[in-house]
Amino acid sequence: MTRLFDESRRSFLQLGLATLASVTVTPALAAVPRPKGIRALGFRNLHTDEKLRVDYWKDGKYDRAGLAKINRILRDHYSGDVRAMSLRLLDLLHDLQGRMGHEGAIEVISGYRSPRTNLKLASASDGVAKHSYHTKGMAIDIRLPGKPLTKVYQTALNMRRGGAGFYPDSQFVHVDVGPVRRW
Repeated sequence: MTRLFDESRRSFLQLGLATLASVTVTPALAAVPRPKGIRALGFRNLHTDEKLRVDYWKDGKYDRAGLAKINRILRDHYSGDVRAMSLRLLDLLHDLQGRMGHEGAIEVISGYRSPRTNLKLASASDGVAKHSYHTKGMAIDIRLPGKPLTKVYQTALNMRRGGAGFYPDSQFVHVDVGPVRRW
């Protein structure tokens, strides 16, 4: 009888310790740093015909030199102005490519646009927002060669990480890291 009592007591204590450990460990798990590795992106700017393949995230942190190269290729091709692109946007593009199984270069129709360029384009077309996320480095208009635009658009929508716009006549998809919306 004593042996049965000891085993029951031991089981009870083990269960209590396991419960306590799970409560104590759970918040610590939320603070675990991102996994180590490399995130890379490739671009082809259709206006300048520049090409770039670069690692922008290495061993748990963003690579400044890689980011500077991305900012340069995604510059306003009208004015030459360069702006830091949103890290969330770059991660969105990386994840979008992964979901699409696309390993080639992203074709860039429009990355960053200076406020002056955006105003000029918005005056000439209803398709350009006056307060575009392009002017904040938070939007990009793209194609993924070999992937249907409808699938790129649908995948971006399903990710629910910002806005997605489909422009079949102009042959591109807009993605941004603003509020989740669609058009």
